[in-house]
Amino acid sequence: MNLPPQPKPAPKRPMKLSTLAMLMMGGVIFTVLLSVHLLYFIQIDNFTHDHVKDKALAVARTLAEDPQIQHSLTLPANDGVIQSIAQAAKKRNDLLFVTVTDMNGIRYSHPNRALINKRFIGEDLQPALAGHENVAFNQGTLVKALRVFTPVFNTRHQQIGVVAIGISLSDVTAQVSKSRWNIFWTTLLGGTVGLLGVLMLVRRLKTILLGLEPHEISSLFEQRQAILDSVKEGVIAVDAHARVTLINQAAQQLLRKTAIEAPLSGDRIPENSLMLSHLREALHDGKARHDEELNVRGRIMISNTVPVRSRKRIIGAVCTFRDKTEISQLMLRLDGMVNYVDALRERSHEFMNKLHVILGLLHMKNYAQMEAYILKTANNYQTEIGSLQQRIKSPVMTGFLLSKINRASDKGHRLILNDASYLPDSGSEEQVAALIIILGNLIENALEALDQQQEGEIHLLLHYQNGWLSCEVSDDGPGIPAALEKSIFEKGFSSKGDDRGMGLFLVKQQTETLGGNISVESEPGIYTQFFVQLPWGKGNQAL
Repeated sequence: MNLPPQPKPAPKRPMKLSTLAMLMMGGVIFTVLLSVHLLYFIQIDNFTHDHVKDKALAVARTLAEDPQIQHSLTLPANDGVIQSIAQAAKKRNDLLFVTVTDMNGIRYSHPNRALINKRFIGEDLQPALAGHENVAFNQGTLVKALRVFTPVFNTRHQQIGVVAIGISLSDVTAQVSKSRWNIFWTTLLGGTVGLLGVLMLVRRLKTILLGLEPHEISSLFEQRQAILDSVKEGVIAVDAHARVTLINQAAQQLLRKTAIEAPLSGDRIPENSLMLSHLREALHDGKARHDEELNVRGRIMISNTVPVRSRKRIIGAVCTFRDKTEISQLMLRLDGMVNYVDALRERSHEFMNKLHVILGLLHMKNYAQMEAYILKTANNYQTEIGSLQQRIKSPVMTGFLLSKINRASDKGHRLILNDASYLPDSGSEEQVAALIIILGNLIENALEALDQQQEGEIHLLLHYQNGWLSCEVSDDGPGIPAALEKSIFEKGFSSKGDDRGMGLFLVKQQTETLGGNISVESEPGIYTQFFVQLPWGKGNQAL
């Protein structure tokens, strides 16, 4: 018989912070107080006996120094002076007895008047008769007691008697019990105060921890780590002293791609790091920076940096960044393929029209003219597309150049690729992307320069040799004034209005990123020519 599956036991509920803290701190306080109580309880007998002994010795010494007692010891024992003093001291100090004897041990005082003028009972008197204080537990005519003996000396420092004081052992035991109860109440009070302190501490901790329990905090921390490690954006957080408090795996990988050693948690961010310098700036000026592009060793990074404030004070900063290089390269490659497809689509429409012409000539049986037309079309294809594909081996660059040739034609100009041009398809994606940016901006600038004239020409030469690609882009436009040749590559500089001046800046940036160089020659009113040299080939990347 198959038994139904048993339900899994519910997970054990974690203990609350308040309960855990109360139990732990309560246990510590209870253990400490119990240890102290036991230690004191063990020693309380000695403490109490010492206290009682010291009290009795103090009374005995006081009586031994009394002039009346010293004088009366020279008189008969039944004069009653010492008896009255002794009884007053006994009553005032709650003693069992106060007895004064002469050097023969004859009592001058006793709670029982009938025993006055009789010998003191007990060998513990002998050390005192010899001039030494003595403490002993013994029993005379009364109950067993703690007995203290102090010699009495006259003004000439001659011993003339002994003061004996007794304290009942039941009184001593009562004082010991009283002291033990004091320890109990003290322990109870200390424990109560300690628990109240723990309760206040727990409430304060709950406020600091925003009411979260320990298991909730650990769960949130694990979730945060999982989120940070799953996102593709790099995340770095620093404290007010520019020390790294958080860095995820994506940030470490992106930093390694740019040949920057990734800092570890607790390290200070490097002084010479361009990508991390925004963190220092945010700590210094408190300004947020959004979607800033950084070119770090050939890789385009998009960075967002915000300061972290607490009570209007900057306590740190957080920087998130992502690599835009791959996206840019993919978009450029896609643009190139789109241009290539568009160019082929235009050509297909053109050849469809030509097929209709051929079909019409065929129906008209005008074979001679049809033959001439076909030969001319074939020659044009060989000249334009076939020749372009033979010289430009990269399909992306072929599509790109076809689109630019068509764009120039649409604007009434000609883009002419030099017959000596040659471009192998051995460049990396970074190099192809950079070359599209460079040639695209230079050709667009040339087309804009030719807007004021008709049937302008743009000449393009691509020459590859020994791992280097030389590019020349020239036009017969109005040219560039000599005074502006050094400024045209600056970011934001333009003679064509506001919100311009990015094209040539990007051209120079991409060229230098790959380790190449760019220069310009111009004769106003005659021509403008740009010269670009780039490393070409996967073994010649300068990233």
